[in-house]
Amino acid sequence: MADRLELGDIVADVVRKDIKNVHLSVYPPTGTVRISAPLNMKLDTIRIFAISKISWIRKQQQKLNDQERETCREYLDGESHYLWGKRYLLKVTEKNAAPVVKLSHSEMVLRIRPGATEAKRRSVVDEWYRQQVKEAVSPLIAKWEKNLEVSVKHFIVRKMKTRWGTCTPDSRTIRLNLELAKKPPECLEYIIVHELTHLLEPTHNSHFIALMDQFLPKWRFCRDELNRLPVKQESWGY
Repeated sequence: MADRLELGDIVADVVRKDIKNVHLSVYPPTGTVRISAPLNMKLDTIRIFAISKISWIRKQQQKLNDQERETCREYLDGESHYLWGKRYLLKVTEKNAAPVVKLSHSEMVLRIRPGATEAKRRSVVDEWYRQQVKEAVSPLIAKWEKNLEVSVKHFIVRKMKTRWGTCTPDSRTIRLNLELAKKPPECLEYIIVHELTHLLEPTHNSHFIALMDQFLPKWRFCRDELNRLPVKQESWGY
């Protein structure tokens, strides 16, 4: 069951869940407001809560509005692309062979078939980013499963418009945004710890915060670093 609250110029989507406390989130890139509320909480009660948080909501939306954004990529020679926080210049070569992406010193070499469209070039690079994340994730999950004494059944890497990662505790599945491949490695580790901690505490309550403080004391720095870095104009946080 979903509702929508209009709070002046702010619109908040209300999602009912089987939870005990109400949670407020402001999502990139446009500052969408979402409130997760207990199933039986009255809408008027949720409205009062949201009104009390108007100042905080505006502050978060302003942060997102001020955040630097990458220019749209056309996947052409000379564009800047990133892997694990390091900048590479794209070099496009054409060959009648299977597409591939390779790094060569400060260049990201994209080999494609002659006449490949921008959409095809983008899909090749995205798939390469997906593989980079997959390769980096496995050892990190193994490390943090042991540290947190939890187990992950599946992990999925895909494009996500409003989240860096998600966790489904019931199926022990985590999903990670392939855009993490462009950010510094510590950002990926922070998101993995964040999602695995949800296997111990599904919500972002004080217990969750305490667990994050225990397992990854520098998590706030990583979060701020991740949200400080440029975001994509076409799709874009956490």
